[in-house]
Amino acid sequence: MAKSLTTTDLNIYYGDFHAVKDVSLRIAPKSVTAFIGPSGCGKSTVLRTLNRMHEVTPGAYATGSVMLDDIDLYGAGVDPVGVRTTVGMVFQRPNPFPTMSIRDNVVAGLKLAGVRDKARLDEVAETSLRGANLWNEVKDRLDKPGGGLSGGQQQRLCIARAIAVSPQVLLMDEPCSALDPISTLAIEDLVAELKSTYTIVIVTHNMQQAARVSDRTAFFNLSGAGRPGELVEIGDTADVFSNPECSQTEDYISGRFG
Repeated sequence: MAKSLTTTDLNIYYGDFHAVKDVSLRIAPKSVTAFIGPSGCGKSTVLRTLNRMHEVTPGAYATGSVMLDDIDLYGAGVDPVGVRTTVGMVFQRPNPFPTMSIRDNVVAGLKLAGVRDKARLDEVAETSLRGANLWNEVKDRLDKPGGGLSGGQQQRLCIARAIAVSPQVLLMDEPCSALDPISTLAIEDLVAELKSTYTIVIVTHNMQQAARVSDRTAFFNLSGAGRPGELVEIGDTADVFSNPECSQTEDYISGRFG
């Protein structure tokens, strides 16, 4: 079941560097929220804290809270690996396991969790590939390497891999930046379908994409040279794009900076 994500006074650090300050926001279940803003403003950094991926970087840490419904993802005894299963992520560039078969790419997470029943794995592979709108394109070559697919197909394969472990939230970090326009459209259509099942957060540098796919938009900006990024405003996408509350947001959306 899709769940909400809420951050309160979230501050993110890389060693002594204060990357993002005081982010408080709520992401509703079964919705698409877009993070927009200029390069270096912290939008991808915030995204990575939502499933504790930023901790992969040595010296990185966060203060404040990130709540999945009523569960503190940074609470004592919470396993980061479990968090990353519940809150899945799709990265900027498609990253299938290139020599692994399409089928095995999809069920890699289940196998890692100890699932060995072939019928169960085959069922999840088909369900997930259908969910990623990829089944009809690959059903006759499931044993072929995932690296043999086109870029757009590889990205949908990565989405199938993410949803195979039944997450409640899907994070997408510029999932279309390496794709052609036709593949981008396929991913955008898929996002619209997936939000009926998952809570989705997408970082995008493409404001037209944010306007097309998201229900709500959060605008991040740098608070000054050498200073941390911050959340400037968040609201319904139509309002943020047509009637933003802050002049910074209006300047960015209108192309006056960024």
